[in-house]
Amino acid sequence: MNVALLSAWHVHAEGYGKFINQQPDAKMTVVWDDDECRGKAMAEKLGCEYEKDLDKMLSRCDVDAVLCCAPTTQHKDLLIRCAKAGKHIFTEKALAPTVEECKEIAQAVKDSGIKFVISHPSLCGGAVQYAKKAMDDGLLGRVNYFRMRTAHDGSSGGWLPEYWYDMTMTGGGAMMDLGCHPNYVAAYLMGKPRRVAAMFNRTCAPQGEDNAVAVIEFENDAIGVLETGFVTPFARSPIEIQGTEGSITIQGGQVTIRSKKLGVDGAVTVERLPKDMPPPLRQWIDAVEHGADIFMDMNKAIALTELLENEYKSDAAGAIVKV
Repeated sequence: MNVALLSAWHVHAEGYGKFINQQPDAKMTVVWDDDECRGKAMAEKLGCEYEKDLDKMLSRCDVDAVLCCAPTTQHKDLLIRCAKAGKHIFTEKALAPTVEECKEIAQAVKDSGIKFVISHPSLCGGAVQYAKKAMDDGLLGRVNYFRMRTAHDGSSGGWLPEYWYDMTMTGGGAMMDLGCHPNYVAAYLMGKPRRVAAMFNRTCAPQGEDNAVAVIEFENDAIGVLETGFVTPFARSPIEIQGTEGSITIQGGQVTIRSKKLGVDGAVTVERLPKDMPPPLRQWIDAVEHGADIFMDMNKAIALTELLENEYKSDAAGAIVKV
């Protein structure tokens, strides 16, 4: 599987490219970037060619698929062009800042018949998969509360790149970036949103929010609290799920459950979790090369943007938004 890197803008681009080159059935063949200096530097790191012209890159016979690490606001135009060229797509989250843009990409993907995978790595862990099964099996009773926090000190610590604060490229601050993780986990576990209330502010970042919280009411009447930020040096990224008959906490990959249905008085640490799924990029290769089922599909991509778009609407309006 011959892969082109679609921009080296994203901070994960180099790591993704190196992962591809480590696989026995895939390799990086070319880097495209509208920033020639950045693109050439990444191509040298990945041991492949650089191409400045997108149409020439898409017409190459040694490009089967594209790995999109372009600015979020450029995704729609770039990915539609890639889909129309028949190139399989892997993209960093978020797919696009609005659901309408996502739907346009989705239609192009459907029309072309290509394989599409989005990067939702927090769904791969056995801990989240255990929680999903426990909820489906009724161990928590009627689930009514979800909380997840994902944060770091990229802003307060001053280590995020300067362009990470350019809203014309990112489409948003911490919630559009790191906040994707609690959002897509919530969408996966809790379902469709009904109402959204969000509050963002800026502590250290030159532009965009670097401290953010969203509260979601889901169609099953459960409430989710999603927290993120770039100003937290010691975040432990906890997940908490509560129901009428039990609760689950996830911390550092360790799962603790308390349930009336387990016949045990008190909390129990789960010793055997489901096996972790392969990382998103490996799932993509398996789908393209070996026809494997796609877990991180377009539906999950759109569900993430649905939450994000309404969170930004809520914060801007200072009001609860009905979805």
